[in-house]
Amino acid sequence: MRKSLITSVMLGALAAPSLVLAADAAPEWTLTSNVGVFSQYIFRGMTQTNRNTALQGGADLGHSSGFYAGIWASNISWLRDNNAGNPFYSEGGSAEIDLYGGFKKEISNTGITADVGILQYYYPGTRNKTGYSSFANTTELYGALNYGWVQGKISGVVSRDAWEWGVQNLTGEDARGTYYAEFNATVPVGDLAGKNAPVLSGISLIAHIGRQEFQGDKATTAYNGYCGTNRTNCNNNGASYTDYKLGIQKAFGEGLLNGTTIGAFATYADEDNKGYWNTTAGNFRNLGEATGTAFIQRTF
Repeated sequence: MRKSLITSVMLGALAAPSLVLAADAAPEWTLTSNVGVFSQYIFRGMTQTNRNTALQGGADLGHSSGFYAGIWASNISWLRDNNAGNPFYSEGGSAEIDLYGGFKKEISNTGITADVGILQYYYPGTRNKTGYSSFANTTELYGALNYGWVQGKISGVVSRDAWEWGVQNLTGEDARGTYYAEFNATVPVGDLAGKNAPVLSGISLIAHIGRQEFQGDKATTAYNGYCGTNRTNCNNNGASYTDYKLGIQKAFGEGLLNGTTIGAFATYADEDNKGYWNTTAGNFRNLGEATGTAFIQRTF
């Protein structure tokens, strides 16, 4: 949905030119929103909902100057999944709310768009202080370059803690300096095929590879049961890993499905110590194992 700060009104032939100039010079705001249902929520290669369905949605406010701000939310379960009777959160922990803002602009008519901003991950609830001293709430700064259908992006943690990793580690270091570098491609197969293959209209292929490098000693108390009470069985790269994603989607541009996108993708993360205890019996689950996700999303 698009909203303009100025509504043109015909007041007369003499006034019309000044109105047109004012409208052309005035900044314009754009408001869009989206809602989607996903068979699970995958974040950087890892399931956030224990393979269960996720309802997600958000809104973005953009300015013609390039500034923007937005909010996005999803249900999650990893903060309350049993973890051998000692979950990260004692109350709440069932939602992720992301608040972000930044600036996005093309670089000197090169076709390359630069995007920089800040992102706050917020997880409402009460932290379980038994065994955990770090917080789930995380703050990142990010920068990206976009050209056509490819993107390179890097995000860096500037908060002391990140997703329950941080000052609880053995060396006393915190999570600041952790970064996630990624390469993304959305290949518009339908556009490339053109009118010669109308059946491919709106279809795109999705590809992604990302690498997280976690700052400090990553063998934390979160993995006591898996690593041993002194964590001697865990290495210092427990939260550093590479993840991959491949998928396909179709966007509808007309009719009742206008604004709707459907798709599916496969993901995998290769980090050795990822996971949690998801039952009181201590069954370890690999968060980043190879899996598939299907979704339907609508943009307004």
